[in-house]
Amino acid sequence: MDENNSTANNVASAITAALDWNTSPEARKAAISYLESVKAGDIRVLANTSFTLVRKDWSSEIRLHGFKMLQHLVRLRWDEFSYKERRNFANVAIELISEIANPHEEWALKSQTAALVAEVIRREGLGLWQELLPSLISLTNNDPIEAELVVMVLRWLPEDITVHNEDLEGDRRRLLLRGLTQSLPEILPLLYSLLEKHFGAALSEAGRQQIDIAKQHAATVMAAVNAVNAYAEWAPVSNLAKYGLIHCCGFLLSSVEFRLHACEFFKLVSPRKRPLDASASEFDSAMCNIFQILMNVSRDILSRSSSYASGIDESEFEFAECICEAMVSLGSSNLQCIAGDSTLLPFYLQQMLGYFEHSKLALHFQSLLFWLVLMRESASKPKVAAQMAIDDSAVSSSFLGSGQADKEKKRVSLFINDDICGAILDVSFQRMLKKNVQTGIALSMGTLELWSDEFDGKGDFSQYRSKLLELIRLVAFHKPLVAAARVTQRIDTIIQSHLTTPLPVQDLHLMESMQLALETIVSSVFDGSTEFGGGNSEIQFTLHRILEGLLQQLLSLKWTEPALAEILGRYLDSLGPFLKHFPDAVGLVINKLFELLTSLPFALKDPSATSARHARLQICTSFIRIAKAADKSLLPHMKGIADTMAYLQGEGRLLRGEHNLLGEAFLVMASASGVQQQQEVLAWLLEPLSKQWMQVEWQNAYLSDPLGLVRLCSETPFMWSIFHTVTFFDKALKRSAIKKGNLHVQNSSLASNDIIPSHPMATHLSWMLPPLLRLLRSIHSLWSQPVTQALPRELRAAMSMNRVEQASLLGEGNTKLSRGASTFTDGSQMDLNKEGNMETNENDLRNWLKGIRDSGYNVLGLAATLGDTFFRCLESSSVTLALMENIQSMEFRHIRQLIHLALIPLVKFCPVDLWEDWLEKLLHPLFLHCQQALSCSWSSLLREGRATVPDILGDLSGLDLKVEVMEEKLLRNLTREICFLLSVLASPGLNSGLPSLEQFGNVGRTEMSALKELDAFTANSLVGFLLKHKGPALPALQIIIEAFTWTDGEAMTKVTSFCGAVVLLAVSSNNVELREFVAKDLFYAIIQGLALESNAIISADLVGLCREIFVFLSDRDPAPRQVLLSFPSIATADLQAFEDALAKTSSPKEQKQHMKSFLLLATGNKLKALTVQKITNVITNVSTRTRGPASVPGPSIEGDEFVGLAAMT
Repeated sequence: MDENNSTANNVASAITAALDWNTSPEARKAAISYLESVKAGDIRVLANTSFTLVRKDWSSEIRLHGFKMLQHLVRLRWDEFSYKERRNFANVAIELISEIANPHEEWALKSQTAALVAEVIRREGLGLWQELLPSLISLTNNDPIEAELVVMVLRWLPEDITVHNEDLEGDRRRLLLRGLTQSLPEILPLLYSLLEKHFGAALSEAGRQQIDIAKQHAATVMAAVNAVNAYAEWAPVSNLAKYGLIHCCGFLLSSVEFRLHACEFFKLVSPRKRPLDASASEFDSAMCNIFQILMNVSRDILSRSSSYASGIDESEFEFAECICEAMVSLGSSNLQCIAGDSTLLPFYLQQMLGYFEHSKLALHFQSLLFWLVLMRESASKPKVAAQMAIDDSAVSSSFLGSGQADKEKKRVSLFINDDICGAILDVSFQRMLKKNVQTGIALSMGTLELWSDEFDGKGDFSQYRSKLLELIRLVAFHKPLVAAARVTQRIDTIIQSHLTTPLPVQDLHLMESMQLALETIVSSVFDGSTEFGGGNSEIQFTLHRILEGLLQQLLSLKWTEPALAEILGRYLDSLGPFLKHFPDAVGLVINKLFELLTSLPFALKDPSATSARHARLQICTSFIRIAKAADKSLLPHMKGIADTMAYLQGEGRLLRGEHNLLGEAFLVMASASGVQQQQEVLAWLLEPLSKQWMQVEWQNAYLSDPLGLVRLCSETPFMWSIFHTVTFFDKALKRSAIKKGNLHVQNSSLASNDIIPSHPMATHLSWMLPPLLRLLRSIHSLWSQPVTQALPRELRAAMSMNRVEQASLLGEGNTKLSRGASTFTDGSQMDLNKEGNMETNENDLRNWLKGIRDSGYNVLGLAATLGDTFFRCLESSSVTLALMENIQSMEFRHIRQLIHLALIPLVKFCPVDLWEDWLEKLLHPLFLHCQQALSCSWSSLLREGRATVPDILGDLSGLDLKVEVMEEKLLRNLTREICFLLSVLASPGLNSGLPSLEQFGNVGRTEMSALKELDAFTANSLVGFLLKHKGPALPALQIIIEAFTWTDGEAMTKVTSFCGAVVLLAVSSNNVELREFVAKDLFYAIIQGLALESNAIISADLVGLCREIFVFLSDRDPAPRQVLLSFPSIATADLQAFEDALAKTSSPKEQKQHMKSFLLLATGNKLKALTVQKITNVITNVSTRTRGPASVPGPSIEGDEFVGLAAMT
């Protein structure tokens, strides 16, 4: 006993030292080391010491740490006790309930006592639970504090049923579930009686002014409600109803103190799935009861909020939000339970509409989710949905199954009428705006709480608005006439208001939002998947009349202000799908767009004309949108458009960027008419460009030496001409792909001759690409050190990032784009309004360099998709020279773009017979440099906490710590891209010759005669080809070895497929070097990778690779055994037992489980990727929102953030 007290005193002193901030670092480290040694020492000493420390004689901090040590013992070392010791431990733990049951104990200590008892029951199993249940029930008959502790135990017991915990194997989880299920007839009535008893006692004691005793009873009620919530997710709903818990929680909704916790019960029960057995009718009855309970509460909430101008107060609002969430969950999952009730169903839908119309954004937002589910699922069957457009015959939702559900669908659909859909549209139109936007139009439904960035937990405004637009689209799909009429009326109101009381030009948000609504509705009604209007001629005629009237109104507008003209152009292109079905109006729309274009000023040098130039570009973009949407309806007007373009260009009234956009629209039109038309259009558009582009003079003048670009950048008009040429090449390749439908038609007509039409751009690659490669090579050379030093200051500055690029890299997407800005693939921007300016500044140069680089890479990547045409019209050496000559000087962000846009398509589409000539030359310098650069940068990050990157970050003033974030982001981006390239190399389509492991059987022994030379795989496996060429292979293999030490789980998910192909080749071939690399280096690296918590997401695949290496290579190479025996916790006998276990099963899944367990044993549970899931989970079967009314004693916010064992870990 004295020895135990001595140890307890030492542990207490160590705990105090570890928690005291005044303790020196050395003393704190020694204290923590001592505590760890006690936890790892004799289990009986640990148990006795811990039980001593949880007694009342010690401080709260020491007692809590004592509970932590007891829970550690139960979780991780329980099996080291004998059966008798475990039962004694359990009895002592139970006795703690009575000891700690006094009014002055802290809630955290009571919680940890209950959590310890629950953990003991879970570990010991069903037998102990059945023994302890009677004694636990008897304890509830004592004072309210003991009853509170018992219900806390009942609360923590089901944790592992609803929360995945790898510590609890499947069999034990099933036993726990079975034991608790069998005990539900005792547990649920107990909880009901405790709720009834202590709620009444709390009211009685409060009436007698015995506030302290009332608080104890109230705390028991609160604990009991939380315990009920722990069973609400999994206990049969029929049982919850049978034992009165649904009724009880419904009653507590009227109590201000307990209503939030009671509402959590309904949020948990509402999404429960309908059973398929005989209890389905009982389930429906219970759910119908829940509908009535929640709807009664909702009726009062909606009535109060509509009766008072000030709305509801904050406490009432939190409750209303919780009820609304439960209503949404209930209707989204179990609407079939009231589908046959012609009174309840429409009442429920009206209440959900009331929430949707509510002025409070949070309530509206929750209801939005319900209407999305209802409308989205009803659109899942096109035939039914089309019929519904005529006679409302169906609503198909996730909550409505098949078979019997057909009648229920019809019943529900009858109540989704025009009035409901119209109201949804009206509210959606109004809520398309953000807070503080002055609309200039009185909102018809009062003052709405519009969206604000201050709202938490609902994403950003763009996500919210996308949900609104989806709902608008779905309503339009089901009620096209209602949608067309409502949006037309709304737009007419806006236009008329603008005509009578002009809006400020800078405040056009309402008009812009309604353009999005119009675009959404028109694209939904004329979506192309079914005949619009359900094929009903009357509906089609009415739709035509409504939208034609809107179009005529838009065409009559004489808006000349740039912002208004731009919006009018967007309104017109929103009607593109309508024009596809009613092509008579296409000519009028085209004429109107040209009228808008020519009405805007053309002055290039006037700074005040910036908005006009931006509007002109957007109007040209409207041509593209209409061409895509209207499809063949524009074909008769192509000549007229071409003549107008030629006229404007001849008059000097069409800028090059505008011409490119109109040319892109032309390509879209031509794609609807076949390859021949595309070729003719391309010839017309590209012939003028080719004359300048192919001239040797400009190439020799500007591209013969690196400083030639300096001269080019001083020739501003020519510099921008080159820019627009390259970007148009990019657009031409993107827009000239042969449409599948056209290809099918043409193939049918040409089938007799077996002629497959070539890509329309195929004949242009030979003159287009060589100058582009020279241009890219020159741009790359600017970053080489000797050249950089000789550049003018302005050009050197242009090579660095600007603020927008920095913000994009940091993920700060709120940086506002300037008018006229075009966004690049990485989120940065360029200003097209600079075209024609005679002076070039730093930002113009940056935009020019970035635009040429991105479009140039895109052109190469898109051209590579043409296959043979591309690869046989160029010399591989010229491409390698352009892309790889200065790879060592390139910044990480540029290498990433090069890989993503150009190299990956080159790899994917390179013909097999050209792998040797192309891929070996391209991949060798790339892998060699990336391996060295990434290795150095990661080493710096892991050792010094900061990545070294070659990127020029630009002006860093005011960024402070963000600089390190940017550097690390650049490193991770390149790491992930190079790993993605490796995964592309290993993709199935490029490795058709690889066998499957199943061919070798489940036994690792493979006949050596069955193995092939590595050469046998080089013609039909790109990984096999790579491994045969040591130049690119060695750095690539080094990358994957080092990647296992880099803390980037996303990169690891990309590289595992390449590792799998390497392992498969090592198993399939007789190459000794490859086998030795996989059996030793790769095997060890994978195990080391499992030591990183960041690799937890891919841990299953990594264990699978370990299993494949050991099972299929350990008989051919001693290295796998040697690697495992090198770990200190493994003896030869352990390895033999592991091999015996593998031999006894042929199941890969079971073998992987054996491998996982053995790796944990070998490393002493130090593989964090495998053990991270063993950390005790936060309880998720109760609310994560803190609920604690002021009148009831309970946990603080800090104390209730985690519960059970999680609070101690």
